[in-house]
Formats: sequence, structure tokens, C-alpha cells
Amino acid sequence: MRKIYLALMVLMSTSLAAQQKQDTVITMKEVVINENGFSTPISKQNRNVYTIDKATIAKLPARSIQEVLQYANGVDLRQRGPFGGQADVSIDGGSFEQTVVLLNGTKIIDSQTAHNTLNLPIPIEAIERIEIIRGPAARIYGINSLTGAINIITKKPVKSGLLLDTHAGSNFEKDNEGSGKTFYNAGIQIGAVLAKKNNQHSIFSSYDKSNGYRFNTQFENAKILYQGGFQFDGSNELNASLGYTQNEFGANGFYAAPGDKNSVEKVQTTLAALQSVHRLSPKWTLMPRLSYRYNFDDYRYFGNVNPNAGVSKHSTNTIAAEITSTYKSDNGELALGAEVRSEEINSSNIGKHERENVGIFAQYRMDLLSNLNVNAGTYLNYNSAYKWQLYPGLDASYTLSEAFKIVGNIGTSQRIPSFTDLYLNQRPGNIGNANVEPEKAFQSEIGFKYFKGNFNFTSSLFYRNIDRFIDYTRVATTDPFEANNVGTMATNGLNLRGNYNLSVSENSVINLSVAYAYLDSKFKDMEAGKAYKYQLSSLKHQVTNTVDFSCRGFSILLATRFNQRITGPSYWVSDARVSQGIKHFTIYLDAQNIFDASYVEIGAIPLPSRWLSLGVKFVTF
Repeated sequence: MRKIYLALMVLMSTSLAAQQKQDTVITMKEVVINENGFSTPISKQNRNVYTIDKATIAKLPARSIQEVLQYANGVDLRQRGPFGGQADVSIDGGSFEQTVVLLNGTKIIDSQTAHNTLNLPIPIEAIERIEIIRGPAARIYGINSLTGAINIITKKPVKSGLLLDTHAGSNFEKDNEGSGKTFYNAGIQIGAVLAKKNNQHSIFSSYDKSNGYRFNTQFENAKILYQGGFQFDGSNELNASLGYTQNEFGANGFYAAPGDKNSVEKVQTTLAALQSVHRLSPKWTLMPRLSYRYNFDDYRYFGNVNPNAGVSKHSTNTIAAEITSTYKSDNGELALGAEVRSEEINSSNIGKHERENVGIFAQYRMDLLSNLNVNAGTYLNYNSAYKWQLYPGLDASYTLSEAFKIVGNIGTSQRIPSFTDLYLNQRPGNIGNANVEPEKAFQSEIGFKYFKGNFNFTSSLFYRNIDRFIDYTRVATTDPFEANNVGTMATNGLNLRGNYNLSVSENSVINLSVAYAYLDSKFKDMEAGKAYKYQLSSLKHQVTNTVDFSCRGFSILLATRFNQRITGPSYWVSDARVSQGIKHFTIYLDAQNIFDASYVEIGAIPLPSRWLSLGVKFVTF
């Protein structure tokens, strides 16, 4: 029997006092979350969902998706390289392959390895918001959403204009082991938007370059993204996107330290998506989608020292088609859909393989009582290697008042092994195992939400059980790490998150945000005498906090984060951005790792010391 853990939170009381003018009213913009056909204001959501909006993104000392996500509560962003370099992402103590990333609802699943999931062709200025959905989400998003999902929503043009953003920075230290030059980074983003009545087009591109922050950590990262929207009439519209990114970087210590000191890697990704919306009647809507992803990964263990030895090349192709239909009745709302996914890989040390996946999903939500909302559904999955699997789920909320509601959910999900887990042959380092089975998860959660005016607070407790957890193990140090189902991971978790907008004067506002996540993860049924590669690295305590002051075009944001893992030292990192807007221009100064903390997020890879950057942005839309 699976254990269902449900407990009620003790209400946390928070008091904030401020002197305000009586006629000052602060309202927080309501964000609508779209999930498989259902559009739900975030305050009405029954799930643990929150967003990072474009206004916050613009003020954060960040210039890539990776850097933005490091401030997200519950998200474990583990960087090997800074400033948008290689990074793994997970949610609430899961592994980096147990979180699904989406772009405008299109799934970005890297069948080779999730190390490349965040290699996305999305310049930061193209992002409208980032939605964080916590907990098993197979009922909504299908396979691999074991511990949650991250949905990146791009901007829809409303006004024509241009964008130019350039920056440069340094830690003012020298590469004494290599070139002897001072470490630096620099970049530029360019964008153009054309907004017409019935069609809109935008194109964004960026280029970032750095000679690193220690020996062999240099990188060059180029991105380009086109988006087009076409409204044929009031009932039919089409949206298209096409993007490409190339990221080349020194990979000192990334995967096989200390022998990979000179290793280099190049990752190229192409994404394309076509989606239309057809409102067939006031009650019935149809939404088909086509998507394509190509990824090429070229890793050279000896780098330029011996470029023809220790070479690993992987190319993957993924084609997916999806159709969703929603029907609104007097009693509730029904969503039905299906998706087909074909994945193939051609690799120098994984081989040539392919597989197909078919998913059928259904959701129904309704108000059982005047204050009780229920959303139930299931996802039926067929994989050519693992056959049929069923993943039901249910969430519900009970509204106690206009501002306060209790929410809860129960969900199941799975993660299909990557081609790397199954077939990798990279002796003496890592090898796959063709007998590895999919991971399965069950989670129950209960909490409450409070939304009123300029203040919101959410809290939740959850219990999650992951069976057949996949890790890489070995008995002796002379053996390679091999992929295996190693047992069960049970996690109890608590997360708290609050946000308050405080009007200081008629033109000045302070926004306060603080969040805390606690995880208690235990592994059961483990084999003694084995070394495990990933299981002891998840977070135990996490605090994220931002303080943002804005006045007449001037803003200063201080962001602080604290991480403590199951093993290893804890660390505090504080960053800040100061900016001044003058008409179409914004000048900004970033200070990252202000107090010069020494810390690592993965393996033994030290991350940069204090870093200062200066930038100028010109935008007319």
C-alpha cells in the first residue's frame, strides 16, 4: 500500500505595518495559467503554482533563464558554468531528469540527457513569465514531469519597436593558470517587434562571450528566436516559433574531474513549434500543436590538447504532435487530448536507437459545492519500450473566504529512462543499463493560499514516494558508474512563500518577497557497499528573498539565496541590480555574489567570486 500523507498547516500570521495615503490602492496583476486547455487565474489554482513575471525578470541581476531560475523557490538550479552556461534543474529534491521544461506549453524533453534541457534559444528579453508547477504533473503534462514542470511563456507583441541591450563585466581576477588575462564577460541582445491588427512578429537574438572565471571555463553562446502570431478571425488563430542556439564552453571538471581539466563541449539546439486555436463554438475549443527539436552534442574529453581522442558526439531528433479539446458545460469543464512523440538518437558511444510514445489524457473540473472546486483526470501512456501505464491525479480547493482557500492534491507520474541511462558506453567513467525501468512517483499535498490586494501568502506540506529511483552506482573505485534502479526515495516537504507590495509614497513602491523550502529525503531498500553518484546531493533547506524598491524609473533589487544540501556545506549568496530608466534608455549595474562567498552547486566545481557588470538597454516597445 502506498502511504498517503495529509496534514493541515498551522496558520502563519504575518503583520506588516506601513504609513500609506488613504487614496493609494495597490493591486497585483492576476496571471492566468494554461494547462492542457484549462485557463485558470493563479489565485484560483488548486495546485502549487507560482510565476516569475517580466517585471521581476527585468530587475533581477540575471541575463539568462538559468540565472533567473536560481532565485525560484523550490527550484534547485545547479550550475557547472555561470552566466547561462551548462546547468541542471530540478524541483523539490528530485533529480535533474525528473522535471519537464516547456516553452509556451510545448514539452522540451532531451531523450539523450537532461543536462541539455536548458539549452534553449530564448534571450531573456523575449520572456513574458516563467511558471513553476510543483508536484507530479503527469495528469497535465505527461511523461517525465515526476516532481514538477517549468513552463516558459514568451512575450506576445502589442506594440512595434526595437530593442538593444549590451553589457560587460569582470571579477578583476587573472587567469594565472592559462592566458594570464583578466576574466571578463560581455554580451548583446537585439530585438525587433512588428505588431499589426491581425498579425504580430518578433525576432530576438543574443550573443554572450566570456574567457571564464578559472582555467578552461570560457564560453560563447549565441541565440535567435522568431515568433509569429496570426489572427484570421475572432475564432481562429495560428502561432509559430523557430529558434536556434549554439553554446560552446570549456568543461573543466564538469563530468569527470579531475581528468577532464582540458575538456570542451559544443551543444547546438533547434526548436520549432506550430500551434493553432479554433473556437468552434462558445463552449468548444480545439487546439492542435506540432513541434520539432534537434540537438547536437559534441564533447571532447582532452579538448584541444588531443582533439581527436575521447570524442563523444550525439545527435537527437524529436517530433511531436498534440491535440487538445475543451468543452464548457453548465456543470463544469472537460478537456480531452492526445499526443504522439517520436525520439531517435545517433551517438558515438550510445549507439543508434529510437522509440515512440503515445499519450491520451482527460481532465474534468467542476464545483461540487458553492465553495468546493474539484479537478480530476488521468494520463494513459504507451511507450514502445515500456508499454501501457496509467497516471491519475486529483486536486481540489475549498474557499473559506474571498481571500483564503485550502488546497490539496494527489498525483502520480513517471520518468522514462534517457538513452544515456540505457545505452551509454563511456568506460571507464559511466555506462548505461538496458534493464533500467521507469521511475514512478506518488505525491499528496495539502496547503492554503491567501490572496488579498497587495499581499499573498501560500503554504503547503507534501509527501512524495519515488519507486525505482535511477542512480549511477559502483562497488569499487576502479569500476565505472552504472545506471541502476536503486530503491525508493521518500520525501516529506514544507514550503512557504509570501509577497507584499508596500506603497512608500505616491511614486515609490517596495516589493518584499521571501520563501522557504524544507525537504526531508530518505532512501529505502538501498544496497550496502555501493557508491551512489546523485542521491545525496538534493537540497534540505532553501531560502530565497528579494527586496525591490522602485521610484520614478529608478530601482534597486537585492536578491539573497541560501542553500543547504543533504551533504556538504551550506552557503549564502547575495546579488543586486541598480537601474535607472530615462525615457527609452535603462542603465543598470549588477553585483553578483556581493560578499564573495565560496560555494559549489554540483560536484567540486567552484563558482565565480564577486562579479560586477554594467549594461545599457534601449527599448521602444
